[in-house]
Order: sequence, then structure tokens, then C-alpha cells
Amino acid sequence: MGMIFSLIAVIVLVAVAFVGTQLHLSGLFGVAIPYLAFLVFIAGFVRKVIKWGQSPVPFHIPTTCGQQKSLPWIKQSKLDNPSTTLQVIGRMALEVLLFRSLFRNIKTHRTDGGPVYGSNKWLWLGGLAFHVTFFVVFIRHLRFFTEPVPAWVNMLDAVDGFVQVGVPHMLITGVVLLAAATYLLLRRIFNSQVQYISLAADYFPLFLIIGIALTGILMRYFIKVDIVKVKELTMGLATFKATVPDGIGSIFFIHLFLISVLFAYFPFSKLMHLAGVFMSPTRNLANNSRAVRHINPWNPKVHLHTYEEYEDEFREVMKSEGIPVEKE
Repeated sequence: MGMIFSLIAVIVLVAVAFVGTQLHLSGLFGVAIPYLAFLVFIAGFVRKVIKWGQSPVPFHIPTTCGQQKSLPWIKQSKLDNPSTTLQVIGRMALEVLLFRSLFRNIKTHRTDGGPVYGSNKWLWLGGLAFHVTFFVVFIRHLRFFTEPVPAWVNMLDAVDGFVQVGVPHMLITGVVLLAAATYLLLRRIFNSQVQYISLAADYFPLFLIIGIALTGILMRYFIKVDIVKVKELTMGLATFKATVPDGIGSIFFIHLFLISVLFAYFPFSKLMHLAGVFMSPTRNLANNSRAVRHINPWNPKVHLHTYEEYEDEFREVMKSEGIPVEKE
């Protein structure tokens, strides 16, 4: 049900953008909505991060999968059980850049002899391809918002289209992004275990991103748009002097509207794991509770009755009862 609802929602968004441009509301879909979506994104993102930052973390609770630092002759698993800030940075870098924990994911199925465990790298490969290509596509689009275009953006574009297939040449990341998003969607649909726990909030961003990728590919290879006018509009947005040239085409405004919806939806969705992975105490804390005593700063100060004070108070009674004392 969640999948159908999400699919219908994206189709309705496409229809709204198409009808709006036919009604000559290109100013609304080309200027007002993108600005509003960007403001919602910034405000929602900052609010969420501040809220997470204010959450108390009373203890060190990192997720560990290896040997903790202990006696000198016991080998520590420095990346799976970090005890220093440098080790935490190394662990986080592997997690963010290579999805290390997902790479070690396993699949389980039952047999007559009991559960059987095996390697499951397809999810890791699909997830990594999706995130990497999404990032490259995002960076590559900076050429529409800068003038002159930075050399490294042009270099990235050249590397992305190195196969030189077709005119204009095919960009690999756009195709891989669409394929990876489609794989993640089909996995949710046809894997009964994943489907059971999937909600509309899981399907909607996938359909939305697939719609963005599809409209982008359609504009580049099939339904031509005036790229000069598109750049005029995007540069106007970037410099806060936005104007909407005539004759850009409905497909561009559908593409832009879907991107705006994604930006506005981002801070309120599971996509916020972009920031959440850095704010998670199970990942960003060192497991050094044996070496460093953690005292909650918000705990009230309590006067502890030390043994020395106890002995000073009851020394004579202890001596009379034959109890040994440290001070005579």
C-alpha cells in the first residue's frame, strides 16, 4: 500500500508541474518554489542537527565488533573497537566513503539443518553506486550555477563521459544512478522480508529520485531543451536575480519541481542519515570507558563520604573493637 501511495504521489507531482507550466505558471515553478524549497531545506536541516546535538549522551555507547583495547599482549581491533579519536576518524571515513559495515553484511536463510549464513554484497554495491553517483551528479550540476565554470567541474564532466557514446555524449553517472535507484526499489518490492518493514517513507524518496533521474536523461538525450536559457534561469537563481526565459519546455520544470520537492522533503525524512551518521554516538565515540571515567556534567554534585573521613569519624570505636585502621 505504501508503494502504491508513493508512486501515485510522484505521478501527481509530475502532473502538477506539467499542468502548471501549461497554465503559464513557470515563474512559480521556476523561481518561487525552488527558493522556498531551499529555505525549507536549510532551516529543517539546521534544526534537526541542533536537536540531535542537544540530545544528552550519558555514556560511551559505540557499536563494537572486535576486541577492545585491553592488556598489552591482546591485539586490539582498532577500527571495529576504536579507543582514540584518530581511530574513530578512520572508522568513520571507511563507513562514510566505502560503507564498510554494509560490505560485511550477510544473508541468512533457513534449511533443514538450521540457519545458513552467506555473503550478501549486492546491497552494498547498489547502495555505494547510488550514493557515489548521486554525489557526482550533484557536483556536476554546479556548471549550471557558476560562470566561469570551475576547471575541476569540467574535468569531472569529462571523466564522467569518457566513453564518448552518442551526441551529446553519455554520462555514466546518470545511467548508474537510475539503475542503482531502480535496484533498491525492486529489492524493497520483491524481497518479502524488506517489503514487510517498508513504509511509504521508504518508497517515496526512491520514486522521487527515479523521476528526477528519468527526466534528466530525457532532457539530455531525447526531449531537447534550450540549454542556454536553462543556464540563464539557474544563474539568475544563484545570483538572486531570477528571471524565467520563454521556451525552456515543460520537461525542465517537471525536473526542477521534483528536485525542489526532494530538497523540501529531505530534512523530514530518512534521507537525513546524511548528517545523522556523523551525529550518531554509536559511531562517533571512542570505546575508552575502561581508561577514562565519564562523569555526566548535568549530575548534581554529591559529597562522597570517603574512607579516610569514615575512619576519622569512627577510629576510636574501630580500634576498641579490634578493627585495623590505617592511621593510629
